[in-house]
Amino acid sequence: MTFAASSFPSPRRRIASVLSRFAARFTARFTARSAAHFVPLGSSTAPHPSSLARWRPLCVLVAACALVASAPADARKPRHHAQRAEATQPLPLSVTRALQRAGVPPSSISVVVERIGNRTPVVAVNPQTPMLPASTMKLVTTYAGLSILGPDYRWRTSAYADGEVDAHGVLHGNLYIQGTGDPKLVPEELIDLVDKIRKAGISGIDGALVLDKRFFDPSTRDLPPFDDDANAPYNVGPDPLLYAFKSLSFTLTPSPDGSVAIDVIPALAQLQIDNTLRASAGACVGVETALTPSVTPQPNGTVEALFSGEYPLRCGPRTINLAVLDHTAFFAGGFLALWRSVGGSFNGTTHEGPVPVGARLVAVHRGPVLSDIVRDINKFSNNVMARNLFLTIGAAVDKPPATPAKSAAVIERFLHTQALDMPELTLANGSGLSREEHVSARSLADLLQNANASPVAQVFVASLPVAGVDGTMRNRLRSEPVLGNAHIKTGTLNDVRAIAGYVAAANGESYVVVSFINDRHAAGARAAHDALLEWVYRGLR
Repeated sequence: MTFAASSFPSPRRRIASVLSRFAARFTARFTARSAAHFVPLGSSTAPHPSSLARWRPLCVLVAACALVASAPADARKPRHHAQRAEATQPLPLSVTRALQRAGVPPSSISVVVERIGNRTPVVAVNPQTPMLPASTMKLVTTYAGLSILGPDYRWRTSAYADGEVDAHGVLHGNLYIQGTGDPKLVPEELIDLVDKIRKAGISGIDGALVLDKRFFDPSTRDLPPFDDDANAPYNVGPDPLLYAFKSLSFTLTPSPDGSVAIDVIPALAQLQIDNTLRASAGACVGVETALTPSVTPQPNGTVEALFSGEYPLRCGPRTINLAVLDHTAFFAGGFLALWRSVGGSFNGTTHEGPVPVGARLVAVHRGPVLSDIVRDINKFSNNVMARNLFLTIGAAVDKPPATPAKSAAVIERFLHTQALDMPELTLANGSGLSREEHVSARSLADLLQNANASPVAQVFVASLPVAGVDGTMRNRLRSEPVLGNAHIKTGTLNDVRAIAGYVAAANGESYVVVSFINDRHAAGARAAHDALLEWVYRGLR
């Protein structure tokens, strides 16, 4: 037997409010700052700029209590209507006034609000207009991924060898690493493959390190960045051997003795840091120059990161995340740094190539389950993880190599099996970091209704940021009653603001809410989206 959100007694609502506020205070203290360049690394055993992973078990326990108590998604099958009735309510004044203050005209907004299990819209403003969804497009990719691949799907990264291993553990031949697009192959995961290679009896490589990247089509690689910030981690493209999101995190810490310490994660074998920074007195101004290194490949194969200038003591520790090098160089440098850290030797070259037919399997690393990957994608809006998942869907169903067209076709076939008619849907990379991806508010609302009634509903809903508690919503609506009672995916591009998800209202009803703003003044209209969520939480009053 299942229960609709409207059947929850009011004492449970009060418990939900208390638990939600505690969860907000806890996660506000122990989660890392979210920004456009945020790069989550998923281990509780190694240092990283984000402390979220270290405290995730307790965060999950506290947040889960709030989610169970508020339960925005019920498992009732939604009713399909041959013809939908018109919306019965206009947007509330709190929303329209916020839009007016921001200078956003009604023609630039698309809104659909529906009760869970009833696809007759309560509010519908330009519901079928194709809109840029920004990162709310990740909802399409993650729901399709969970449904097609299964929540327990895991990526495999495999090591093969040819040649013989001598009595000293030296492989006289090549070591091959074959990737399948693991979105979260971070140092804490890749070290597992390194350890397994060592346990297989190999401690040195007298040959080449060869990277097999045939799982994704070459056309998916080395694409131009979305915008002019080519070194921004959000611009990193997909790759079968994506390592640590192809991004370096430099942490600068000034000392009273005039020195500035620089720590970098992950370690790369070829990376050398030239640090001429000087800690100085005075106000914390002009630190941007000191924070941004000049990264230059050298003729000998090394890569130099030069930090120079003054770094005010008052600035304290600062971290900058940069996407550098190409995927092949980045993965090879990361693998060899880990290999040498455990005593492995290597004096050969690295290049791309296929695993030969006669090579023997040495070790296999299996990545985190898809349910954990989807959580990171939706909570933190990680673009490259979404793009790797998107391509994996096509390769897993239609065989590698993956292409965006193949993945889009697989997802569209899946949507068709769910009776989801989304004629305006355009998929380019599955992350929303595109000016080519479009969907309507009505179509995305249909998908949310379908997901809520699906076998993956619990995992899918739990992956969405909780208002005022975590992810990209943790700093929004923290002083409002809707705190802890809305599971909302956000989306942001220049001229685009978007929200999509579920709201458990104070009156016991649960709602699907989707809203897109496509306008040059969209950046000033966040208050309109917050007002919409508050209004829905109050029971449309």
